[in-house]
Amino acid sequence: MNVSTPVTAPVAHRVRSREYETIYVLRGDVDVDSAEKVQARVADAIEREHGKLVKVEAWGRRKLAYPVRKQRKGVYVYVKYVGGGGLVAEVERGLKLQEAVVKYMTVQTNDEVDLELVTVDPEEVKLGKLDLPTEAEPEESREKQLGLVDLGPEAPRAPRPVDEVDEFAEEAEPAEDAAEKAKPEGTEEV
Repeated sequence: MNVSTPVTAPVAHRVRSREYETIYVLRGDVDVDSAEKVQARVADAIEREHGKLVKVEAWGRRKLAYPVRKQRKGVYVYVKYVGGGGLVAEVERGLKLQEAVVKYMTVQTNDEVDLELVTVDPEEVKLGKLDLPTEAEPEESREKQLGLVDLGPEAPRAPRPVDEVDEFAEEAEPAEDAAEKAKPEGTEEV
């Protein structure tokens, strides 16, 4: 008995790709060369992991909601890319190693993307012109830094000092009342 197995054509195995967006914040005093160096590192990481860089936008210098690593302002950069599973870890590792990067965050925007159908406009993957004029911040006086100057009703206030007396403790009775209550009943002073 001669049994043969049918020969099948190799199945094209498609790697499931996902779409990601990363926003990273550079130090407020970063120069254009350092910003381009960071973006080149991100692009290299995406290329090494066989992903595609779709879009890069420089959002410019903005005030941070709260100080991060002693920085009050930062340069925001938005990156959109498509790739496999290890891509995000590699991009974030590259950002973590850069001294100019203060903070970063990545979100997945699409679960299934066909990498071969993604079209990339070469103009959208360039970092664009970073307008980073150096801004002279007004120097605060020493009195203002120490809180010795009244900044008006909008200024944050220091917490009020706690009173010495605990408001939940029972009030102390005067010594005479305490001595009166301590006497056994039926005894009087003569």
